[in-house]
Amino acid sequence: MTQQVDITSGPYEQGSKGLKGGALGLLSSVVIGVSSTAPGYSVAATLGGVVALVAFQAPAVMILAFIPMLFIAYAYRELNRVAPDCGTTFTWSTKAFGPWVGWMGGWGIIAADVVVMASLSQIAGIYGFLLFGLDDLANNTAAVALVGCIWIVLLTYVCYRGIEVSARFQFVMLAIEVVVLVLFSVIALGKVYSGNAGPNAATPELSWLNPLNIVGEDGGFSIATMSSAILLAVFIYWGWDSAVAVNEETKDPETTPGRAAILSTIILVLTYAIVAVAAVAFNGVDDLADSDDVLATLGSQVLGTGLDKVLIIAVLTSAAASTQTTILPTARTTLSMAAYQALPPAFAKVHPRFFTPTTSTIAMGAISIIFYITMASISDNILADSALAVGLLIAFYYGLTGFASAWYFRKDRGSGFRDMNARIIMPLLGGLLLLFAFIETLKDNANPENSATQISLFGWETGGVFIISVGALLLGVVLMLVSRLRSPAFFAGDVLNRDTEVRVFEAEPITEAEQLVPSLPDAPSQEQTVIPPLSVEELREAEAQARAEARGDDDDAESNDPEPPKPDMPGTEFWNR
Repeated sequence: MTQQVDITSGPYEQGSKGLKGGALGLLSSVVIGVSSTAPGYSVAATLGGVVALVAFQAPAVMILAFIPMLFIAYAYRELNRVAPDCGTTFTWSTKAFGPWVGWMGGWGIIAADVVVMASLSQIAGIYGFLLFGLDDLANNTAAVALVGCIWIVLLTYVCYRGIEVSARFQFVMLAIEVVVLVLFSVIALGKVYSGNAGPNAATPELSWLNPLNIVGEDGGFSIATMSSAILLAVFIYWGWDSAVAVNEETKDPETTPGRAAILSTIILVLTYAIVAVAAVAFNGVDDLADSDDVLATLGSQVLGTGLDKVLIIAVLTSAAASTQTTILPTARTTLSMAAYQALPPAFAKVHPRFFTPTTSTIAMGAISIIFYITMASISDNILADSALAVGLLIAFYYGLTGFASAWYFRKDRGSGFRDMNARIIMPLLGGLLLLFAFIETLKDNANPENSATQISLFGWETGGVFIISVGALLLGVVLMLVSRLRSPAFFAGDVLNRDTEVRVFEAEPITEAEQLVPSLPDAPSQEQTVIPPLSVEELREAEAQARAEARGDDDDAESNDPEPPKPDMPGTEFWNR
């Protein structure tokens, strides 16, 4: 029998997680999904490596890397339709594969987000100094770490203050970022076609989009080279799932988050492809190959010395926005895990005024600062390795979500091929592609030549990337065993299992006081609240009561239906409707 989850919430329905339902619309969700990927920084830091491998076929690689992400986005959409829970991979993997796999799925999200926070904070610190011409401080590890930690504190506070505040911040940050990237691309291509680009400029060709033109050392088509380039590019799409992590705070939580996830990936592939075409066309590929920052390499040439600062602003806002939208999904993952007794109950606390996770948000910020300072105090090399280590964790939990969708819907394939394709085929293919990415990344991470830090482990030479990535997963296993001792009900499958219903009901109309609170332009006028799971027996009893009331047979309903739960018990809201 499914156990009820009793979570004290704010002024919304008793038993809900306490998040502010209906605060976000489709536009806000897409903004959060796109911002989470840090498109400005991601393309600046990754494009050089892709160009070094495939030269003018870099745009084709950007499109190919999009395919597994689109497949996984469909898995998120379909799973969110049946279980719109902010735990996302944790909740869905638990329902598909059981509590042990589900717990590790949740840990994969947490570990990836904590690890990447160190890199994002460092970028924010460095580019903050570069913006004001303080190059010496930008190369000072202590100064960068101090500014990076300040960024974490500020953005943790933004997340703490409410989902609308967070979304407004994202609107501003993403607007700046997109405007700068579009400006860069338009001016670069304009100079190419007007003959004012670099001496090695090349007019864009459709052949740049053909992956069959990717060649290896022998001059022929190379699957190995293509795979390496895709593996490098696929992770720059990571982050769009934040649009689904805020599903319980979204209007129409069963449908809007899934649409936002798919739209986010489409916007990203268009952005990356256009920037890639503009960059390689402006002055060829020689200057870009292995560049750590493509935008900095071409900035003054494309925009001139007066406007090249806007590219620094683009990367800075990109890192800041991504830092904030990394805190958001992690806090909601731990909130959900605590709600289902997979983590200590303190992580389920929600602010009574701001309707945001309190302990979860603060803990994410604090742990990120500790991790960042620890890595920075060891060396800049180990900090660089931590940025590369996140790829393994991304492949782990994204791939797991794809497999969870295929397995969960194996007996519910829908009404036709279209449903089966969205629920099973595409998620399964996405999971398999990311499994391949996981294995290849694991092999690459084990090679000490691919790390800035070389480590000898019981006589075996490996790199810092391997130690951080695999160590994070092993730490998750240890913490899971500890959680098993503290929360036996969850691991016994009593709290969350396949039969657990995640239901969403309309709340009462908002009060006059709530109407005076400023909201986002796409926010609805009604609140949504996610009611905690009801057991199968309770759902059947509730349905029987509803049918009896519809027939007008009130006397019969009162005599046959069980006594409603007491006002302070979960599920009271459903009985009172």
